[in-house]
Amino acid sequence: MIQLAEFFPPEPNALWHLAKQVGVTHAIASLPPAENGSKPWDYLNLLHMKTRFESFGFELAGIESAPPQNRIKLGREGRDEEIAVIAQFIENMGALHIPMWCYNDMAEFNWLRTHTATPSRGGALVTAYDHTLMANAPLTDAGIVEEEVLWQSLEYFLQRIVPIAEKAQVKLALHPDDPPISPIRGVARILRSADALERAINLVPSPFSGITLCQGTLATAGEDIPATIRRFSNSHKIFFVHFRDIQGTAERFQEAFHDEGKTDMFAAMKAYIAAGYEGPMRPDHVPTLYGEDNRHPGYETLGKLFAIGYIKGLMEAAQKSQNPAPGFR
Repeated sequence: MIQLAEFFPPEPNALWHLAKQVGVTHAIASLPPAENGSKPWDYLNLLHMKTRFESFGFELAGIESAPPQNRIKLGREGRDEEIAVIAQFIENMGALHIPMWCYNDMAEFNWLRTHTATPSRGGALVTAYDHTLMANAPLTDAGIVEEEVLWQSLEYFLQRIVPIAEKAQVKLALHPDDPPISPIRGVARILRSADALERAINLVPSPFSGITLCQGTLATAGEDIPATIRRFSNSHKIFFVHFRDIQGTAERFQEAFHDEGKTDMFAAMKAYIAAGYEGPMRPDHVPTLYGEDNRHPGYETLGKLFAIGYIKGLMEAAQKSQNPAPGFR
């Protein structure tokens, strides 16, 4: 069975209660707050977060944030010190049986949007991206960053961290670049396609090196999502799924409700079920609905509840289509 998950803050809030009520079973967490002058990735902080989730009835399926790693991505002085911290982080995850870390290779800045309040269905607000608005954006402090620098730096990182992940039994789930377009503010983005993701995880081949299949990002890149699911399922490389969708292309797109984007979402779910995918799946970048203040664009609560219900329905339908009961059509 697929693990129905949600991305939660590390301490209980209203979303914890609502997600549990609508059937979420697994948690994906950010790093916890530091206690008593420690670091968020220290063993005791991770332990306390894990036991909070367990006491609430959630299984902690993975962590989707990271210690500082910009020097690693850029291949700059100080990267070995950052790698040492991430090694400790992964070792602590392994000791606590937290099975998956979602990471990315987006240098200088993470996912990026030019709009945070684009009107959608019924006045809902979504995030959007228009690359023409970034044409005159200033360079970051890193200046011009070429693609080959990022490929070399990623390989350097994986050569050192994959053996640690193998020993700790922690899966490394690499997220594609969002938006999948390059460069932005002078910084190359190398993980812009399914081919690029495959190249990346083959830099240091391992059963513990795979991908986060972010459907929205890869749909933005023009990939056929059901075909991409089958492609990476064949090599057992899907460790985590962001089940979302968009309208548009990499140059100009906006987030979409799950039932109005460009992807055949039922075909996607059937592909996961047919492949026997049993990892965590969560919605991401949801619309902000009426009554919400949009202080956290893409991450307000009501859109998540709609998405969870939609995913649950697709799961049930896909499972029944694989093993139809007598009289089922």
